[in-house]
Amino acid sequence: MNDMPNIAGVAALIGERARAAVLSTLLVDRVQTATELASVAGVTKQTVSSHLAKLVDGGLVAVDCQGRNRYFRLADQDVAQLLASLTGVAMRTGAVGGHAREGDQALSKARVCYGHLAGEMAVVAYEGLLKKRVFDVSEAGLTLTRKGEAWFYNIGVDVDQARRQRRALCCACRDWGERQHHLGGALGTALLDGLLARKWARRTRDSRVVSFTPSGEQAFVKLWR
Repeated sequence: MNDMPNIAGVAALIGERARAAVLSTLLVDRVQTATELASVAGVTKQTVSSHLAKLVDGGLVAVDCQGRNRYFRLADQDVAQLLASLTGVAMRTGAVGGHAREGDQALSKARVCYGHLAGEMAVVAYEGLLKKRVFDVSEAGLTLTRKGEAWFYNIGVDVDQARRQRRALCCACRDWGERQHHLGGALGTALLDGLLARKWARRTRDSRVVSFTPSGEQAFVKLWR
């Protein structure tokens, strides 16, 4: 058994209250400074720096340096998927606060997950995009088709710019609420950014919830039907 992965070590990193708050924040708002994360976690900057060092050493968080500024993000999609799954378990077992339980329906419909759209709206959109052959699906994952590239350009998404990002261009992200997949990766983020820029939807303050306007929801559905 000594050659088994150290699950306990990863669980201990995630399980501490302040670190859990940091990771949950990075799952929603992909890049944050130590000062911003200290405020969210309710600890001093010195304390959050210690927590961040442990998370970086543990491979859960990565840091990007730009001049004197240091920006923290989740290490990769696998970490994001793990945290999303844990969030789903917490929701199903009732291990959340009263305010979160009151917003269950809104969270289930549409929310932010690692910078992209998740929830019922995102799952149905993903299925629609597959039917339109925007992506090819294989054991290796998703591949953007030529038709798909044209589709994204037609809705105002710069695919070349998305390709230059450090993460995957597109991937299927398992939705903890729907037990199906929605679109992740750089294109998933671009899709969410686009609908927010068009004011079809808005982010709910201090929440992961994305709220669609009636007209915005209709316009979003038309994109993939």
